[in-house]
Amino acid sequence: MPALSTLPTCSVLLLSGGRGQRMGGQDKGLLDWQGRPLIAWLHDLVRPLSDDLIISCNRNAERYAPFADRLIADDSVADGSGDFQGPLAGIRAGLRIARYKQMLILPCDAPQLDRALLEALLQQAGERAVVVRQGDYLEPLFSVIPQALYPDLEQAWQAGERSPQRWLRSLDPVTMACPVDDPRLANFNTPQLLAARG
Repeated sequence: MPALSTLPTCSVLLLSGGRGQRMGGQDKGLLDWQGRPLIAWLHDLVRPLSDDLIISCNRNAERYAPFADRLIADDSVADGSGDFQGPLAGIRAGLRIARYKQMLILPCDAPQLDRALLEALLQQAGERAVVVRQGDYLEPLFSVIPQALYPDLEQAWQAGERSPQRWLRSLDPVTMACPVDDPRLANFNTPQLLAARG
């Protein structure tokens, strides 16, 4: 595996700001898997990659704080509407404050990710976004997005865009193919999946 020094310096954004609808409204990142909260597995994986580890969370900030350098929330939380506008809102908030030119984006509920996949993404980082692709489907929550693309995202957001996949496709991103059944990308986003893989 390449030494850390060969990888670009990056900010890391862990997305934990969702409604948790498929988990009965529970905060996914704080649910236990193999005796630890899901967010802890992601924290341990990405901590060596950055001193700018950002968690997007719209609730339970005090419980997420030990796992991050900074916490952010969607604008809807700040303005009191609290309507959980989806992952693109978290990406937008993260890009706005990222300290480095590249931002690695990951979901909080994929604890089987490994270092090799993250390195492969980061090694392709440049002026274009880099995103995992499974078949014809982009996986925008496994991506590296240049901070310089924030103005483009802000323009798209103001025009009503809320789909990370649609926005990324508009950028002609670099894609990194992974098998459709790659276990590293498995989202533990229902109680059944969490229990089956625990």
